[in-house]
Amino acid sequence: MIAKAYAMGANPGAAGAQGGGGLGDYSFIIMMVVIFAIFYFLMIRPQQKKQKDLKSMLENLAYGDMVMTSGGIHGRVTGLADAVVTLEIADKVRIKVARTAIAAVLQKTGSPAPATKP
Repeated sequence: MIAKAYAMGANPGAAGAQGGGGLGDYSFIIMMVVIFAIFYFLMIRPQQKKQKDLKSMLENLAYGDMVMTSGGIHGRVTGLADAVVTLEIADKVRIKVARTAIAAVLQKTGSPAPATKP
């Protein structure tokens, strides 16, 4: 049986001992850092930038802007509140949607708020 162990390349004298794994430990840590850096620059950072741009777009909504909701409804902004946006989707047809439902500003007009009637 010992002859088979030598033939297979096993060293019966060093069954419980491991030799010199110092470089292997550091290479594993370096590899994990590199993988984390790749994930950060390819996945996490672009998603944070996209969220920042969306937040900025929602904060800068103005009366008269043409927008599209996440459901695909196109309309013109006729009213703004903290959490609700009123859209005119056809002549005299207005709907209220959550501000977070606005997916894109299609045309930025930037007109001032309509004057209130006394």
